[in-house]
Amino acid sequence: MHTLLKIREKTNAYILTGIALLTIVFMFSTIGPLVSAFDPLLTAPAMRLTAPGSVHWMGTDDVGRDVFIRVIYGIKISLIIGVVVALISGITGTIAGVSAAYYPITSKVIMRIVDGIMAFPTIILAIVLAGILGAGMRNIIIALSISYFPMIARVVRNATAEVLATEYVESAEVLGKSNTYIIFRYILPNIASPLIVQITYTFAMAILNESILSFLGVGIQIPTPSLGGMVSDGRNYISTAPWIITFPGLVISWIVLSLDLLGDGLREMLDPRRRRAS
Repeated sequence: MHTLLKIREKTNAYILTGIALLTIVFMFSTIGPLVSAFDPLLTAPAMRLTAPGSVHWMGTDDVGRDVFIRVIYGIKISLIIGVVVALISGITGTIAGVSAAYYPITSKVIMRIVDGIMAFPTIILAIVLAGILGAGMRNIIIALSISYFPMIARVVRNATAEVLATEYVESAEVLGKSNTYIIFRYILPNIASPLIVQITYTFAMAILNESILSFLGVGIQIPTPSLGGMVSDGRNYISTAPWIITFPGLVISWIVLSLDLLGDGLREMLDPRRRRAS
C-alpha cells in the first residue's frame, strides 16, 4: 500500500510538472508578442549579433533580427505542427488499428502497410518524405503524420485485440449489437489509456523532429521563424554569439521535457495493471 501511494505521488508530480511547464510555454507564446515591438522578419544589419540586453532580451541574430520575438513565433509554429500531427496520427492510427483488429479481412493489408512504414527509422522517413513533398508547414505535417501513425495503429490494434477477447464484448456480439455500437461503446473507451499516452509521445516527437527537419533545411524555410531553423542559423556563430543557438535550443528542450513528463505521468496513472493492483 505504501508503495502504491508513492507511485501515485510520483505520477501526480510528473503530470503537474508537465502541465506547469507547458502552461508557461503557452503563456510565453501568447504574451510575448504583446510585450515586444519587434517584427520577427525585420532585419537590422546595424544591430547584427547584439548581445542580450535591455532592448533585445535574447540578443539579435546575424542579420539583426530580434531573437526573442523569433523564438516566440517559432514556439507557435512548433506547437501548431505538434498538435496537428498528433491529431492526424491519432485519428488515422485509431481507425487503422481498430479496423485491423476488428475486421480480420483488412488486418493483413493494414498491418503490412504499417510494418513497411515502420521498417524505416522515423526521422529518416520524415526527411525523405519532406524532401519529396517539399518544404513548408503543410508538407512537414503530412510527412510527420505518415511517419508516426503506424506506431499509434500498432498500439491501438494490440489494445483492441485485448478488449475483443473480453466477456462483455462477446456478450454484446451474442445479443446482436452492431459493430458500430461495440466499437464506440466498448472498444474506444477501453483503449483510451494507451492511445492518450501514445498521442502525447507523438506530440513531443513531432515538435522535436520538426526542429530537426528545419535544422537540416527541409522544414520551415527562412525567413519564417522556426526553432530548428534558428539553431541551424546560429551554429556558425556559436563561439561569437552563442545566444542565437542557446535560447531556441533551450525552448525545444523545455517543450519536449514537459511533454515527456506529462506522458510518463499519464502512463503510470492510466496503466490498467496499476489500477487493478490498487
